[in-house]
Amino acid sequence: MIRESAQRLKEMIIKAIDDHKITREEYDKIIHIATEDGVIDSHERVLLEQLQDMIENKTVKFVAK
Repeated sequence: MIRESAQRLKEMIIKAIDDHKITREEYDKIIHIATEDGVIDSHERVLLEQLQDMIENKTVKFVAK
C-alpha cells in the first residue's frame, strides 16, 4: 500500500521530470512531504534517490522561480 504522502511526492517528482526543471521551492516542498510524518518509507526513498540522480546528471535542473 502506498501512503498518501508517497503519492503526493510521486506526483511532484513526475512533474519535475516532465518539466526537466525544479525550483528551490518545489524541491523544499518535496523534502517536506517526504519528512512530514517523520518516516521516509522505502517507496519515498526510491523516489527521492531518483530525483537526486536526475538533478546530479542534469536531467532535471534547478531554475529560478
